[in-house]
Amino acid sequence: MSEALKQKILGMVKDDLAEIETALSENLRPYLDLVSDIARHILFSGGKRLRPLLTVTGAKLCGYNGNNTTKLSTIFEYLHAATLLHDDLVDGGTLRRGKKTAHLMWDNSSAVLVGDFLLARSLSIAAETGRTDVIKVVAEITENMSQGEIHQMLHKGAIDLTEKEYLQVISNKTAVLFQGACRFAAIIADAPAEHEQALSEYGYHLGIAFQMADDLLDYTVDSAALGKIVGADLREGKLTLPVIHALATAGDGARDRIIRFVQNPVFAAAEFQELIGLLERYGSIEYTRSQAADHIQSARQAISVFGDCTPKEILMDIAQYAMVRNM
Repeated sequence: MSEALKQKILGMVKDDLAEIETALSENLRPYLDLVSDIARHILFSGGKRLRPLLTVTGAKLCGYNGNNTTKLSTIFEYLHAATLLHDDLVDGGTLRRGKKTAHLMWDNSSAVLVGDFLLARSLSIAAETGRTDVIKVVAEITENMSQGEIHQMLHKGAIDLTEKEYLQVISNKTAVLFQGACRFAAIIADAPAEHEQALSEYGYHLGIAFQMADDLLDYTVDSAALGKIVGADLREGKLTLPVIHALATAGDGARDRIIRFVQNPVFAAAEFQELIGLLERYGSIEYTRSQAADHIQSARQAISVFGDCTPKEILMDIAQYAMVRNM
């Protein structure tokens, strides 16, 4: 099902994706080879372009007639790439999409500064619109994503992290960018408030579900398909919903075993299978999947205010794919 849905979506958006790829390259405009090399390493290493695609599709849904949608959509891929550069350094990540992370291929300082460049480039493109409402959206996204990363860093390895706190982290780190990309589409189209709110809610719930589904991949997909090492989240001190739920529901003995994994994240792949078994025993994987499914349903319901059309169908399918994707 997931592959068929993926191919359906790709077939419907192939022209938009091609234009986005071109725009990402043409609008990068770094002035130094080092900046270009690192930016291209993170930008063109297999990303799905989901965030700019949400902007392009959302703008069509709102009847936008301008000719610069694709360029404006690159804002959200540059923002995303910047956070990846920074996150990999903060988390000590070694692999990203199956390739060495930028700070290992170059150095820490270069990775940070190129991330800063991409953030600045996003704001520069937004400023070209001359609209303060557009610039404000991009600035708010950047601020919230930074707070989300700080929040996560402060709770690194904390076994008392609550589900509420986890939701706040992923809301700021992930959902706000999806939400902003969709809301941005409605704003540039001068859509009515009802449509702006609908797209904003769609993006928020899609982002939450996408992150939950992504967190599940660490426990349900092998490392070769995932493009990072087994148990990467735990090794980096990140408690995601499957582990948080298991800690809250497991008996004392099993809970102590889970805590050992959290506090001593140096484990072999075979040992990691024991943790997966515990997550399955206490229904934590299924619980996470059901929570993500609820957010997908909310996302799809949010855009029910729009009439049936191709852009709406694409957004509906993207929401569905966020749940069934396996890589």
